[in-house]
Amino acid sequence: ATNRDLDQDIQDGLFRQDLFYRLNVVQLTLPALRERVEDLPLLINHFIRRFNIVQNKEITGISEDALRVLMRYDFPGNVRELENIIEYAFILCPDGFIHIEHLPEFLQPGSPPQTGSSPRTLEEIKCQAVLQALERNQGKKMTTCRELDISKDTLRRMLERCPQMDAK
Repeated sequence: ATNRDLDQDIQDGLFRQDLFYRLNVVQLTLPALRERVEDLPLLINHFIRRFNIVQNKEITGISEDALRVLMRYDFPGNVRELENIIEYAFILCPDGFIHIEHLPEFLQPGSPPQTGSSPRTLEEIKCQAVLQALERNQGKKMTTCRELDISKDTLRRMLERCPQMDAK
């Protein structure tokens, strides 16, 4: 799968034509997620079911307000970005419904629009979630571990991977 224009890459000498013909058995062109926002509820529910199993939680759905925020978002990272956003919300949401406050900061009302066309990585989103939980708990690591339902070793490893921690 690619989001590149391989025909143009072949013309520019960036992709081998013979390799293209070997790989190009079936070509599917899918519209970007921003062009099919009507699919968002179905995709969100799919990710909720999946993360409920993976994270052993009982999130029942997403609030109408949070869904409205997601319906207005452009999703430059497509479905993978939606998946990362829902996983981020799972980290912050203890149970019940995902609400606006469980969404990443860049989706919060009043936050400046996200700059750049590249989506944030899952590591960046997890790091932000952990740092926000630490802030809510006044830096108390055990309280943060209980809120996030993770071990203190997991918290330590997550913090080691956070580049923001180098500045602190």
